[in-house]
Amino acid sequence: MGWKARVPVLAAALWWGSLTAIGFVAVPLLFANLATPSMAGQLAARLFTAQAWMSIACGLLVLIAARSNEPARTDWGGGALGFVIAGMLLAILLEFAVSPRIAARQDLAFWHSAGTVFYGLQWACALAVLWKVSARSS
Repeated sequence: MGWKARVPVLAAALWWGSLTAIGFVAVPLLFANLATPSMAGQLAARLFTAQAWMSIACGLLVLIAARSNEPARTDWGGGALGFVIAGMLLAILLEFAVSPRIAARQDLAFWHSAGTVFYGLQWACALAVLWKVSARSS
């Protein structure tokens, strides 16, 4: 397998792995170990911002790899590309629509729940991308 075929697998693995590590490990640890929920929330917001940009970058790498590697595109592109775009859109919505409302404490319960659902959906999209690109690369 050449390096062009490995790029989407690595990008998808980084995307899904970073979502998993931040959302299911790092952020819960912040809330369990910092002195106040406010401190944990501020740090969690920074981690989620970094994660949003990581998601966008990884999604772009997968899209570029699919475009530059025509055989791979025809093998896995149809199924994975929709998940890539959906995951990237969810990351953008989280960063620019949901996060500012949480930071402003605007209807906090609703926006926190919406953010949790969007994050979970993005996680599922990244997993689907990883599943599809790794299955076709092996």
